[in-house]
Amino acid sequence: MPQAAVDGISLFYERHGAGEPVLLIQGMSGTHLAWGEAFMAGLGDELDVVAYDHRGVGESTPESDPFTIVRLADDAAGLLDALGWDSAHVLGISMGGMVAQELALRHPQRIRTLTLGCTYPGGAEARLADPALIQELAGALLSGDRERALRTGFVANLSAAHIADEANWEPFEAMATAVPVAVSVIMLQMQAVMGHDTSARLSSIEAPTLVVHGTEDRMLPVVNGELIARSIPHARLELLEGVGHMFWWEQPERSAALVRSHVLGA
Repeated sequence: MPQAAVDGISLFYERHGAGEPVLLIQGMSGTHLAWGEAFMAGLGDELDVVAYDHRGVGESTPESDPFTIVRLADDAAGLLDALGWDSAHVLGISMGGMVAQELALRHPQRIRTLTLGCTYPGGAEARLADPALIQELAGALLSGDRERALRTGFVANLSAAHIADEANWEPFEAMATAVPVAVSVIMLQMQAVMGHDTSARLSSIEAPTLVVHGTEDRMLPVVNGELIARSIPHARLELLEGVGHMFWWEQPERSAALVRSHVLGA
């Protein structure tokens, strides 16, 4: 299994296709499998796509010490080094979008294009999930009941229309259980998210930027995407009506087409 040595740790990754280099950065509790087969297929074979697992996740090096979003951004930069990529097109979603923001700010020369999905900039105007939802998710995670935790995450991350079709549950469950993420690591990721704030620095990002957000996002409400798009010069905002937090999972073909167009049009 492909492993990249990055600053004393090892990051597991999968690689598909050939062409323009594209780095995919997952969100909290996400693994390389969380992109889904339909989205990955939609990116096509004409892009050199790498999806990896954060420290503490999957086959990457276990982690028990606190870390920051900045630390995760430096991991991503180290992965680019290990891949031999001077620069890449970067897509980050949710927590991964926060990592991508810091990557673009700390290593601007490494970014060909930037796509930020369902993410959060921090600062006074930004909004996290409703406290009641956060409490519900935390309670489910800490209950030790895996079925309850998965069902709660399914409802929180996807739109009402998607949840209503029971056929959508099985592929989500299969993805989430194939590479389980330890609750302790998810809590460390949550701690990192709470310390994230790029709001005063986003205006310095020069990379062509696409911002994608579902209008029914309960985890990180759509106001965050609107705020990010206003803050980054010349950023383009794509709002997906009636779509929840995991927009690429609900609408994989459309989401992949947006990313492809942004990458190949740069």
